[in-house]
Amino acid sequence: MLKFLLKTVAGALAFIYILPLIPGIEFKGGFTDAAILAIVFACLLWVVEAAAILLTAVWTISTLGLALLLLIPLWILGFWVLPALALELVAFVAPEHLSIHGFLPPILGGLTMTVISMLTGGLTVTVKCLEKARGKD
Repeated sequence: MLKFLLKTVAGALAFIYILPLIPGIEFKGGFTDAAILAIVFACLLWVVEAAAILLTAVWTISTLGLALLLLIPLWILGFWVLPALALELVAFVAPEHLSIHGFLPPILGGLTMTVISMLTGGLTVTVKCLEKARGKD
């Protein structure tokens, strides 16, 4: 529960303060709207990643594994595509709160949200380690 709240608050603060600093991204609304958009972003990112994994699995099985020669470099070099697509979908779902103009802003915004998600995930691990060290298991 703590991890969910931390990630939601961090995502909401990113929608309010960090993403509007990127030219081409505009956010309109308050903290509640931003928290809802952060949850929607997380859900849409999960759906986009699941669809990509499903398509990758189907393509790999249908080519008897030969597609991996192309897919592995694409996954390594194209890690920025899925968060950018999820951010574009959030802007499509809630155009009254988030608008994105151009090609580069969703890429930078998606990478920003990915970094924030990684940092908050690491922070909750640190908090759990501290609680174990204090004996609050």
